[in-house]
Amino acid sequence: MKKKELKSLLEGKLQRHYGVTASEATKNQVYHACAMVVRDILMEKWSATQEEMEAKKAKQVCYLSMEFLLGKSLKNNIYNLSMTDVFQQVLQEMGMDLKALEDIEEDAALGNGGLGRLAACYMDALSAQHLPATGYSILYEYGIFKQRIVEGQQTELPDSWLDSGSCWLVAKPDETVEIRFDGEIEESWDGDHLRIQHRNYTRVNAEPYDMLISGYGSETVNTLRLWQAKSPYSMDMHLFSEGEYLKAIEQQASAEVISKILYPEDKHPEGKSLRIKQQYFFVSASIQSIIKKHMETYGRLDNLPDRVVIQINDTHPAMVIPEMMRIMMDDHGLTWDAAWEITTHSVAYTNHTVMSEALERWPEALIKRILPRIHQIIVEINRRFCDSLWKYFPNNWDKISSMAIVAYDEVRMANLSIAGSFSVNGVSALHSQILKDKVFHDFYVVSPDKFTNVTNGIAYRRWLGQANEPLTSLIRDCIGDGFLRNAEELCTFAPFAKDASVRQKFLEVKKRNKERLAAYIQEHNGIDVDTNSIFDVQAKRLHEYKRQLLNIMQIIKMYFEYKDNPSLQRPSRTFIFGAKAAPGYYMAKQIIRLIHAVADMVNHDPVVQNHMKVVFLEDYKVSIAEILMPAADVSEQISVAGREASGTGNMKFMMNGALTIGTLDGANVEICEAVGEANMFLFGLKADEVEQLLKQGYQPMSYYQSNPWIARILGAIMQGIGRPGGRSVPFVDIANSLLISANGSQADPYLVLADFEEYCRAQREVDRVYSNQDAWNEKAILNVAHSGVFAADRSIQEYNEKIWNLTDLGR
Repeated sequence: MKKKELKSLLEGKLQRHYGVTASEATKNQVYHACAMVVRDILMEKWSATQEEMEAKKAKQVCYLSMEFLLGKSLKNNIYNLSMTDVFQQVLQEMGMDLKALEDIEEDAALGNGGLGRLAACYMDALSAQHLPATGYSILYEYGIFKQRIVEGQQTELPDSWLDSGSCWLVAKPDETVEIRFDGEIEESWDGDHLRIQHRNYTRVNAEPYDMLISGYGSETVNTLRLWQAKSPYSMDMHLFSEGEYLKAIEQQASAEVISKILYPEDKHPEGKSLRIKQQYFFVSASIQSIIKKHMETYGRLDNLPDRVVIQINDTHPAMVIPEMMRIMMDDHGLTWDAAWEITTHSVAYTNHTVMSEALERWPEALIKRILPRIHQIIVEINRRFCDSLWKYFPNNWDKISSMAIVAYDEVRMANLSIAGSFSVNGVSALHSQILKDKVFHDFYVVSPDKFTNVTNGIAYRRWLGQANEPLTSLIRDCIGDGFLRNAEELCTFAPFAKDASVRQKFLEVKKRNKERLAAYIQEHNGIDVDTNSIFDVQAKRLHEYKRQLLNIMQIIKMYFEYKDNPSLQRPSRTFIFGAKAAPGYYMAKQIIRLIHAVADMVNHDPVVQNHMKVVFLEDYKVSIAEILMPAADVSEQISVAGREASGTGNMKFMMNGALTIGTLDGANVEICEAVGEANMFLFGLKADEVEQLLKQGYQPMSYYQSNPWIARILGAIMQGIGRPGGRSVPFVDIANSLLISANGSQADPYLVLADFEEYCRAQREVDRVYSNQDAWNEKAILNVAHSGVFAADRSIQEYNEKIWNLTDLGR
């Protein structure tokens, strides 16, 4: 698009929507005008994509996920449309700055962490690869939450992202569907056909809003459909007239709360009920939409698996299986066997955890009350599934009950997902092997062909091309720009690691990125950090298994080492954390509080302030990650081996030239295979060693008694951490969790103390290597060059070859 044309379009939007000229417009008005122009361009491409899909009778993937962590749309779409330069030029002539307009937009609060960011990366890659796809989720009004730190403690505030994000939504009110909760089921027979009547149910409308998903250099624009809960009932005017104001709007509020907030706390019955309603709400709306569209096109359901693959991202959408059965049997008159054949050849399941406590289980009584028909179908699926297991495990009731979908008064969503899917995949080589060997071993014995692996990937054009333009420019100067279309070409950058001039330029790039992050830290945290120090970063969801606690213990050790010997010579460090804890996760929130207490202690001690700093980035999100990851020198991937399914932050850091310090867990294993052990810092027990230690009886107290550093650090944590000369905060619960078993639980279940000494050794190796800056930069360049295998494009190609077999719209 030429400058003149774009300027005319922007001026037209400003005139028609706000009644102002370009010179009169506010930044907010110009932002919305830019968004509307971009959305119009995407709509044209989207319409062409839909026409092509219809003409080719294309097979598409329907990607169901509770989260899509999209970040900001304006910057991403302009980049994918190759319009960054023309927008910058036109806006400069209007006296505006593109970056300032991008900052107006809030991150779309539709996700929490890696699961949601992965879904967003995959939608981006599907469009870039010309593959037809529709994502489905909930239009959360407030999303996860906006994190605020008050006196070192996390507090949660609503995240009103729609104030700036609604301009990217395309309302489709004519495609609203009805969702039914509660009530009773009446059965009657009409010949051989069972007729179902759902009576006394509560109705909730699901109204669809579409976001258009572009791909880099691609004409294909796919759809992310987000469902908003609306009450079909108007306000009760009689109650309102009687002064019962709250009761008058009670039905409306109870319906619309479904799409208010992602992951409501489920430690109480009301929270469990709301989460079940959320999951069924978006699954039912999505499947109703999918089947209706298919019937309008083909007039039959038996060919649904030939035209649609329904990929469920973790177990949150597992009710897609009984819901498909319900619609096909109750609404379309199919027999059980016919409906089951279609369902189990249409649904594929991606697992994201090896931890049994993270596999969703819901009280059966709650499912029965809220979703009576779905409960009936799940019970029948379970009965038939258990019957089929008898031939594999005759008389082995223990094994069959462990594989059952319904047992011990609970419904097991992972078991349902496996039983009702034609494919089950893990998200890293190690994770997929653990699923087969341990977590789902009996299922694997029954259906070995069902299990496969697709290692996660990232939207590398966003995390390298957009987030790190200086590094992208350096790579382009060395190898051309083909890598932006084909990530495999990044490997041709590897020989430049031996080029002294390129290493120097890489150092300058990293310094620029560190200066940008330092400015952000100064503005938001009021902390001056040394850009010549090692930027050591751990940014991920706060969970005990991810072991932020291991990191902070090592920081305390380093602090004590400087206090003991102020003349100690080692590279200075800036330790940076970004993390949110689930609102009801007490220990995770205590660890955040401990990080802040340590930061207060370190940053205000004149003995160490020139040697180390500790920074916690409040409200960590995609747009902050885009500043953080290009600046990182060290990527902390230190989860206990065998617990992280994959990780994608590790891939983003690697691609931006950070060296990984980590265990052989998740995708760290494949990072090691790609770049070589010499170009990262490995430590700790391996997955099989972890299991062996826990099995034989792990005794963390023995490490406390034998390691003086552990005893000193935990003693300080128990006695109190805080600013020198100020108030100290004791963290007895944290220390006790590492030493004392309680309520039958294992003390230090994630082996923080067992891996501590090895972790400290790896950190000393970081110091040694960083002291030779030239050698460090060579390793960093090799990390960048060998990161192409972790592109989401590769992941999508593997999904397509192994599972989906979609129609290529680019041919």
